[in-house]
Amino acid sequence: MKITKITIVALAALAIIASNTTTSPLNAQTNTAPEKTKVADANAASGPSQADPQEAEAKFKALLTNATLTGRWCTVKDGRLGDDKEDNYTIAGVQKLDGDSWVIRAHVKYGDNDFVAPIPVKVKWAGDTPILMVDKFTVPGGGTYSARVMFYENTYSGTWTAGTHGGLLHGTISNQKQ
Repeated sequence: MKITKITIVALAALAIIASNTTTSPLNAQTNTAPEKTKVADANAASGPSQADPQEAEAKFKALLTNATLTGRWCTVKDGRLGDDKEDNYTIAGVQKLDGDSWVIRAHVKYGDNDFVAPIPVKVKWAGDTPILMVDKFTVPGGGTYSARVMFYENTYSGTWTAGTHGGLLHGTISNQKQ
């Protein structure tokens, strides 16, 4: 089923954005040039500070353990959005391997088959926000996909491509206790 393949692959993406903080211009003892101080203060006010990596990773693991992602996706063709289609899939969990390499264990239903598939992904961080990256992941009999998906609180949003087509996806995340 194309939708399942697209959404499984779309569970991948991340890019690191370093937060930048400096002394406030309100501090009379600072020797920082006004222009540099204004930029630094705007950067500090506009986003989260760099999160503790272990804490951020633990929150990400908890978010995607026994998780159900429920949302919508659409195609993008010739610069136009297609109709939204509902989507729902589950994740058994995630595991960090080495560096920014992770494995997502996604439930897959395809015909009469129901199994958990390991999906290799990269995870990068924008402050405390994980972004899954999949680059040229081949689904046997289903094409080659790339994706970038951001996770924030209990929501996800991203984009995917598959050769000559692609699209957008977004939704909410809920967790079930075992």
